Amino acid sequence: MSELSIVTTQNVNINFKQASVGERIWANILDLMLKIAYAWGFSYLIFEVFRFNKVVSELDRWSSMGILVVFYSPIIFYSLVLESIFEGQTIGKRIAKIKVVKIDGYQAGFGDYLIRWLFRIIDILIGSGIIGLMSIILSPKSQRLGDMAAGTAVISLKNNITFNSTIFQEFDDHYIPTYPLVIRFSDNDIRIIKETFNKARKTNDRVLIGKLVEKVESVTGIKNQSGNTHDFLTTIIKDYTYYTQNM
Repeated sequence: MSELSIVTTQNVNINFKQASVGERIWANILDLMLKIAYAWGFSYLIFEVFRFNKVVSELDRWSSMGILVVFYSPIIFYSLVLESIFEGQTIGKRIAKIKVVKIDGYQAGFGDYLIRWLFRIIDILIGSGIIGLMSIILSPKSQRLGDMAAGTAVISLKNNITFNSTIFQEFDDHYIPTYPLVIRFSDNDIRIIKETFNKARKTNDRVLIGKLVEKVESVTGIKNQSGNTHDFLTTIIKDYTYYTQNM
């Protein structure tokens, strides 16, 4: 499984595993099964139990079609609505542990999901999904046409994440935080700080560490009390972990 490198707005590279073709097909099958279950159950309830077909038969063609579109709108707008609500996931994607993300580091929005949904006509409906499948296989970032148009990609969440790769930092039970202003950061901010710090330590990039310290100080108003840049950044991450776990 290849990796997808996303450059955030802070110019930090974050690597994700691209969702495989199999994972995407599995997610689509699960979603399709849910749609079929809804269509069958709703049709039985409306047309067999409540005999609504008699009402529809008495209407003109356009009116009856309009009513049916309303009834089956949960199927039509399924992916658009759920991806918007669950931030890039449908029920099938959640089970398959894959997610739609922006490749420019921003959070995907409704407009992005709308573009992907509109392109389903080309990617999935026309040619029974062959166009979308070939696009995913041939694209360097495993994108179907809808992803290319929306600037999105689908990643796998099945990463074997260790404690060290999360935003948190271990500390003992008697730990006393130093910088309460760290609560001005978001989880995403701390994740970027930790990833950048770890990357700079591996390459002994003192310039990058210095710039990171300056950025932390300018954003929060915190001043490095230890004088040691490594200790300062480690404390920042520990303090954020402490406050977020005890709030």
